[in-house]
Amino acid sequence: MDSFITLQKPGSDEFIEKKSRFIGYASPVSTDSEALSFINNIKSKNRDARHNIYAYIVCDNGNLISRYSDDGEPQGTGGIPVLDVLKKQNIINAVIVVTRYFGGILLGASGLSRAYGKAASLAVSACGIAEMTESIEVEIKVDYTFYGKIQRAFENLKVIPLPPEFSCDVVAKYIFPYSEADKLCDIIVDITNGQVTFKKGEKIFALYEQ
Repeated sequence: MDSFITLQKPGSDEFIEKKSRFIGYASPVSTDSEALSFINNIKSKNRDARHNIYAYIVCDNGNLISRYSDDGEPQGTGGIPVLDVLKKQNIINAVIVVTRYFGGILLGASGLSRAYGKAASLAVSACGIAEMTESIEVEIKVDYTFYGKIQRAFENLKVIPLPPEFSCDVVAKYIFPYSEADKLCDIIVDITNGQVTFKKGEKIFALYEQ
């Protein structure tokens, strides 16, 4: 897997449905244990809530793991609608918890499913979506006269610039998608007429906002 869709950052949102308060929490996570830790933290934060529904999908050690819980709601009315929010957007390495403070009015199975799905969707929107792509960090050393041209060339490309170091030359660092690295390095070679030195790092996964 060289790329996948995930969440940009933790986030939450809420709404009221027939006096019940639904709070959706979501977060990017990397492992099964991170997802469970997030769930437990939300449960601890909302001890007085009637239900804390959750669902998550993670790629842990190469294995795709998905789990959900209705936490006492009628079977299939909570965890599955929340999980479906992740599946329909192809989001992985993410966890959602929807907390319900019961308002005294029953919503019925279909009403519960809609409410939990809505809370999950609101939480995802609060987090934002991003693409995690297999990438590589590339360090270059160039003369000052070329640095501005390189920056302008990369403005609208899928590149993450890192803080440069200025001395006799400019030492600039970029994160490139791994599949595009050779092409992006060729751009630098063309701009500098080959007057550049490269140092490539290890493969990493990097977040590119959509």
